[in-house]
Amino acid sequence: MRDLSMHILDIVGNSVRAKSTEVKIILMEDMDYDILSLRIEDNGCGMSEATIKKAMDPFFTSRKTRKVGLGIPLLQQNAELTNGGITIESEIGKGTQLTAVFVRSHIDRPPLGDIADTIALIISGNPNVNIIYSHSFNDEKYILTTKEIINSLENVSISHPKINQFIKQMIEENLELIGVEL
Repeated sequence: MRDLSMHILDIVGNSVRAKSTEVKIILMEDMDYDILSLRIEDNGCGMSEATIKKAMDPFFTSRKTRKVGLGIPLLQQNAELTNGGITIESEIGKGTQLTAVFVRSHIDRPPLGDIADTIALIISGNPNVNIIYSHSFNDEKYILTTKEIINSLENVSISHPKINQFIKQMIEENLELIGVEL
C-alpha cells in the first residue's frame, strides 16, 4: 500500500467485517519526538491470541474470498522500515486495538495520503458504524464523529454524495487549521 490512508481503509474494513458498531481512528503526529502513531480501535468480535499471531502472517486470512491477507503484514513492514512497529491487542467479544508507530521523518515512512477523502469514504460507506476520527498534530487536535454529523443532518443520508464531499472538505479545512500538511 502506497500510503497510510490506504492502510487505514484496509484495517477499518477488517473492523467492519468483525461486526463493529464503533471504530476509532486516532492519528497522532508529534514533531518533538519525531513520531507518527496510528491507532485503530473497534468493538467488534475480537481475536484470540492465536489469531493475533496469524494476523501478522501474509498467508493467513479469515476471509473466504481469498487465500492471503496482506494488510496487517504490509503495515507492519512499513512501520518496521522506519524503526517503528505495530502491536495488536484484542479480546474475544470486546474488540481489537491495532497501533502502528512510525519515525515521522524517516525517508521510508509512507505518506499520509488523501486522509480526508479516506475518512469521508469510510463514514459515508458505513452509515451504521459510529466512526470517530481524531488527529492530533503536536498540541492541536481535531475530532470528528459520525454521530456528530448525523445529528446535524436533517433527513439527509450520511451516504449522500454531497454529504461525502462536505465531510471531506470539512476534514481538510480542520486539518490545515491544526497544522497537518495535506
